[in-house]
Amino acid sequence: MKKILVVVDMQKDFVDGALGSAEACAMVPAAVKKIEEFEGKIFATFDTHFENYMDTAEGRKLPVPHCIKDTEGWKLNAGIAAALEGKDWTAVEKNTFGSVDLPDLIKLYVGDEDLEIELIGLCTDICVVSNALLLKANFPEVPMSVDAACCAGVTPEKHEAALETMRSCQIDIL
Repeated sequence: MKKILVVVDMQKDFVDGALGSAEACAMVPAAVKKIEEFEGKIFATFDTHFENYMDTAEGRKLPVPHCIKDTEGWKLNAGIAAALEGKDWTAVEKNTFGSVDLPDLIKLYVGDEDLEIELIGLCTDICVVSNALLLKANFPEVPMSVDAACCAGVTPEKHEAALETMRSCQIDIL
C-alpha cells in the first residue's frame, strides 16, 4: 500500500504573507511534525500566479497579489521547506484552487498498487477542499483523509464549514 501526503499551498504568502493569518501561523508546527513523521510520497502544491494576476478572474474577485512565481511569497514556509528536506517529494504548480494535474501525477506514481491519501495545508475552505474533491472524484474507492489540525481556513468558521463539506463527501477528517 502506497501512502501519499498532499501538502497544499504551504507558501509564505498563505502563512504570514499577503494572505496569511494567525491560524495559519499556528498550524505550521503540526504540519511540520506531520511531514517529518510521514513515511511515503509527498506532493506539495504551489499556488502559482504571475505579474498579470490582477487581470485574471481570480485577481478581480480577490484583488490581493499573492504567490507570484519566484517571489518570496511564492516560496514554501521555511519550516515546511526544512521538513521536506530528504523526503521523497514532488512540487506541483497550479494556477487555480485545485490541481488538475495532481491526480495524473499520483496515478503515474502509484501504478496498480493500492494507496491511501492524506491532505494538509492552506486554505481549508479554498485550495484544500478543491484538491480533496478533485482527488475523491478521481479515486472514489481510495481511503482519503484530511488532518484538521494541519489545516487553516480563511476564518475559523470557514475552516469548519470546509471540513464538514469534505466529511459529507466521505473524506475522513482527523
